[in-house]
Amino acid sequence: MYEYDCVPARAVTGTPRFRAPAGACDCHFHIFGPYEQYPLSATRPYTPPPATIPHYLSMAEKLGMERMVVVQASVSGTDNAVTLDAVRGFGLDRARAVVVVDDSVTDAQLREMHARGARGVRFNAVSGNGTPVEQLKGLAARIAPLGWHIQIYAHGAGMAALLPVLAELPVEVVLDHMAGAPAAEGPSGPIAAGVRKLMENGRTWVKLCGYRASSPPFNDLAPLARAYYAARPDRCVWGTDWPHTQMTDPAAMYDDAVLLDWLADWFPDALDRQRILVDNATALYFRA
Repeated sequence: MYEYDCVPARAVTGTPRFRAPAGACDCHFHIFGPYEQYPLSATRPYTPPPATIPHYLSMAEKLGMERMVVVQASVSGTDNAVTLDAVRGFGLDRARAVVVVDDSVTDAQLREMHARGARGVRFNAVSGNGTPVEQLKGLAARIAPLGWHIQIYAHGAGMAALLPVLAELPVEVVLDHMAGAPAAEGPSGPIAAGVRKLMENGRTWVKLCGYRASSPPFNDLAPLARAYYAARPDRCVWGTDWPHTQMTDPAAMYDDAVLLDWLADWFPDALDRQRILVDNATALYFRA
């Protein structure tokens, strides 16, 4: 049906050094397909192979992930059927969604998505094919009564420009992929420092999904992750970013067990991992 320009996630996940604690939540991943039922957006920036619920669960169960947050990807545009139906497939008792909408969405549609597990709206300033950043303030005001958050994927100058805007929003903000800060710049780099300052307001969260902020051998991720956690240990969550889109070399495809091991390297204390994987995720996504 499509000609794929990236490779699929690993068919078999390795065994991590530790099993995630009970109630652990993967706070960032995507579902694609089956494409006969959920076609991709005609204006998508890339074409991934299917990444289905059974494939995801085979990975999540290996890691011990019991709960999950499905994030609408840019390749699906503003048609959230695949994401919301995935929540139904996983079960509302353990799954939530972050959707992509624009200002044409009605209040009735937002309420319906809330009933189906949506808890946030994602703005993707990197891959595009979603909501224009110019609609950020207007949509934030509209989702505030639902208790939703704004999720931002931006990096570099794009994230730097957004920080003062995000500080004024009437909702909580969740920042993808180490908040878009280049790990090579260290925790004192301008973006990381600005994000840590923003975290002081208690309404800003960071997803400690690390590999997009760095490059092999990824040794610079630990100081950045620890700096965010030190700033607000109650405002850090973690996600796999499965199925690791836009990769073209099967041999380089990430093993999610290794990504979970990174978390153990960054935070050797099991109580810290409990907070990130369970307590914080519960507070952000499963409060109601």
